[in-house]
Amino acid sequence: MRSAISRFGLLVCTFLVLLGVFSSSFAAEKLKPFVLANGSDSDFASTVERVTEALEAQQFTVVGEYTPYEQAHIVIVTNDDLIALAAKESNAAYMSAQRVAITQTEKGPQITYTNPAYFAHAYRVSGDVGPVTKKLAAALGAVEQFGSKGLTARKLRKYHYTFGMEYFDDPLELARYDSHREALNAVEASLANGRGGTSLVYRLDIPHSDISVFGVALSEGMADDRRVMEVIDYKALKQTAHLPYELLVVGREVVALAPRFRIAVNFPDLRMVGEHGFTQIMATPDAINKSLVLAAGGEWKDKNFAAMSPDR
Repeated sequence: MRSAISRFGLLVCTFLVLLGVFSSSFAAEKLKPFVLANGSDSDFASTVERVTEALEAQQFTVVGEYTPYEQAHIVIVTNDDLIALAAKESNAAYMSAQRVAITQTEKGPQITYTNPAYFAHAYRVSGDVGPVTKKLAAALGAVEQFGSKGLTARKLRKYHYTFGMEYFDDPLELARYDSHREALNAVEASLANGRGGTSLVYRLDIPHSDISVFGVALSEGMADDRRVMEVIDYKALKQTAHLPYELLVVGREVVALAPRFRIAVNFPDLRMVGEHGFTQIMATPDAINKSLVLAAGGEWKDKNFAAMSPDR
């Protein structure tokens, strides 16, 4: 009897140990911001065309395309899963359009895309993005995640680069209007006029909500997309899919992620100093802030803080 009890106790202990190991392994799973897709033997233009066709075959809709500099092309897509998620959770609007990049390298066109699981945690989304991940992998392949040493879901959900820098829930409050329609009109007009060196890449309206997402290209001063990427996107696996920046109209307000959060969460391993460190783009967050305030139809009155349009 005692022997049977001992064996039972041993089995229970073994089970608990294995469960602990499994749970620790699962909890410690690390995610990275980008995914390397399958390679391409085609030329650059043909690769862009093939990527677009592959995405559409998996029921993704192309909402915009952006060429920030020579031999770099970004295809921005959405699908029913992403739109439904954004309609339920406003945070998910920031990832309602996924970015797929084709970048010419010495080894040929390199295809990469944003990792839905990574950004779902970074943007504190609770819904399941598994179907989106599977469809992107089915369309393009998924060789490996890259862009950092990896962050756990727990760390991503409270991510900020360092002391004094913004979290996800410290957005830029760019402008405020009397109505959602007035806010939309102001953003459309400002982007059409190129205020702050901005231009429209895409617009995505989330059905059954008062949320619209604008993809914004930046081309002025220290906010210039090309200038910023020349500093921070220097490794062999290119993080071109960092672009473009999102601007949201939520109700009558216009908001965006703080640059010191958005850039850092896309490049979490970037050092503070050095040739490719954040100190090389120290003026960029304020420059992006200014450009987005102007894109939102606001006025820039202070170098550190966005001037919100007055309540009317």
